[in-house]
Amino acid sequence: MNDSGATDPNVYSLVISPQEEFKFPPLEERLYRLTDDEFEFFTKKTGITDPQALKEHILHIQAEAYAICPYPCIRRFGFTGLAIARYPAYQDLLKLGRERPGALFLDVGCCFGNDVRKAVADGFPMDQALACDLRPEFWNLGYKLFKDSPESFTVPFLPGDVLDQSFLTISSPFVTPPPSPAPLLKGLTNLTPLKGHLSAIHAAAFFHLFDEPQQLYIAKALAGLLSPEPGSIIFGWHRGELVKGGERFNHSADSWNEMWEKEVFKEGQVRSWAILKVANRPDLDHITAKIYLMEWCVTRL
Repeated sequence: MNDSGATDPNVYSLVISPQEEFKFPPLEERLYRLTDDEFEFFTKKTGITDPQALKEHILHIQAEAYAICPYPCIRRFGFTGLAIARYPAYQDLLKLGRERPGALFLDVGCCFGNDVRKAVADGFPMDQALACDLRPEFWNLGYKLFKDSPESFTVPFLPGDVLDQSFLTISSPFVTPPPSPAPLLKGLTNLTPLKGHLSAIHAAAFFHLFDEPQQLYIAKALAGLLSPEPGSIIFGWHRGELVKGGERFNHSADSWNEMWEKEVFKEGQVRSWAILKVANRPDLDHITAKIYLMEWCVTRL
């Protein structure tokens, strides 16, 4: 394997600063809504069965999180969604958990941990999952939101920046199994020891936070973590465009697939698909232009 770090690590830092980039619109209760399956999920997790009491609980956690960092996804209750379960690739994730011995799953940019909790609730082994995010405060709020604890929900959390080479060094994708066995998830302080060992990686509302070179860098870094075993996947969603570019860079479906199949991996190593869908964004109902979300999956062949 040939390790190839970034030529200048200082180049790779978050392209956005919430304090600089985001306006701070007030929270709006009208944006709160739970689908039937989301309500069922939250009642089971929290034990709160009264709809109004559950709403007040979620609103309280939202206000705490928004005070930490006013991300738009917090304002629009993105953390209450079960988007991961609506991807076609989700069934592949659950199948890996059932059928591949020791399959490891990473939720990168996990925020409160709603997606990894959903996967565990649907059968992915809890002791084979882990999560990471830049902000540990959100993960800790996840315990309050879901009324669990590190003792009852034992998925390890790693705070860190995937652009920081002390947290994840970049390397070429593995073409043969790693020479050493997968490390124990408990006790890890960074992602580097997991190179070549992850069966599935999930990244939701993540890549669009970065510019084009950074997205390529992160894709290469995550690719180095992925197991070479056929069927291993990297999947998720983020903002997309019909034509790549824009004031804040977004890929098109075609350019996204080309990046993974020709720049991140060598041709023939993976199959990538991406679908653009018009987003339903009531928090941006003053904007007339269409906003697109891209669902995608990269699969080792």
